[in-house]
Amino acid sequence: MTYITPLVSVCIANYNGMEVIDDCLRSVLEQKGPITVEILVHDDASSDGSAAYISNNYPDARLIVSENNVGFCVANNRMAAEARGKYLLLLNNDAALYPDALQTLLTEANRLNQPAILGLPQYDATSGRLIDRGSLLDPFFNPVPNLNPTRHDVAMVIGACMWIPKTLWNELGGFPEWFSSIGEDMYLCCRTRLAGYQVRAMSISGYHHWQGKSFGGNRVREGRLDTTFRRRTLSEQNKTFVMVLTCPMPQLIVLLPLHLVLIMFEGLLVTVLKWDAAVWRTIYAPLIPTVWRARDKLTRLRSEIQRGRHISLTDWLSAFVALPYKIMMLIKHGLPEIR
Repeated sequence: MTYITPLVSVCIANYNGMEVIDDCLRSVLEQKGPITVEILVHDDASSDGSAAYISNNYPDARLIVSENNVGFCVANNRMAAEARGKYLLLLNNDAALYPDALQTLLTEANRLNQPAILGLPQYDATSGRLIDRGSLLDPFFNPVPNLNPTRHDVAMVIGACMWIPKTLWNELGGFPEWFSSIGEDMYLCCRTRLAGYQVRAMSISGYHHWQGKSFGGNRVREGRLDTTFRRRTLSEQNKTFVMVLTCPMPQLIVLLPLHLVLIMFEGLLVTVLKWDAAVWRTIYAPLIPTVWRARDKLTRLRSEIQRGRHISLTDWLSAFVALPYKIMMLIKHGLPEIR
């Protein structure tokens, strides 16, 4: 039997994705253009029968079944190690590509002719509303959606749909597996920029995303931001990790102490206003102890990352905005609902 080496390896991390996996897989199978594609699916110990469903209904997909729930980072690292394509497309099981998505990404990759992370416009699957064309970062590493169709250089693209050459993935070492989930896309994009490569968002084509289906929360519901204790805990923890790992030292010396003071103040304020001690106990109180316990891992990885830095502080800061994004969200939506 003759095997054709794929150009693109689409890597789909699946956990209990029965409701959304057909939409995702069909969107890959229905891509336009003569692009050789392989599909890898890592099932993360699903309990809803979706692994068997994928095996029975999508026999051309390479299914990796995990006995234990290992999280998004490990799942994607495993698929990337198995992938045979020149390019990887990391795709959430709750995301579905527009028909010209792969051709759009490949055309841009060929135009650049150098390694880069690429992303597509993200649209809400329910309303069709544009969510972002990649994101900038505020001073405290909160993603700020880029809605400007003329801005392509961004701080990060969302991991729900992320294109990266496999050579670049290997050079950067993929995701830190101790991140578990949330913020790993920010980490990889920040590390990419520090290494002197581009992170770019397209203004055409796109994908729709059932936000929150795969992890819970992270969407506006009836005018209020809806999230979960788990998502918020991991978000605050992992963006602090990214800050420690990737900030050039002149920025980190100022930013980290200020960030920790303000995040503790935020925690006390939200706890009092919501009159719910679980907010403090679950989300905010563990943050500093968690960062302290991870200090050896953070120090070793930071040293490696900063040795490979090939970007000036000015260029690094060009993808940041001055106004803290949480203030803007508070004004617009009020205090988040936390479940």
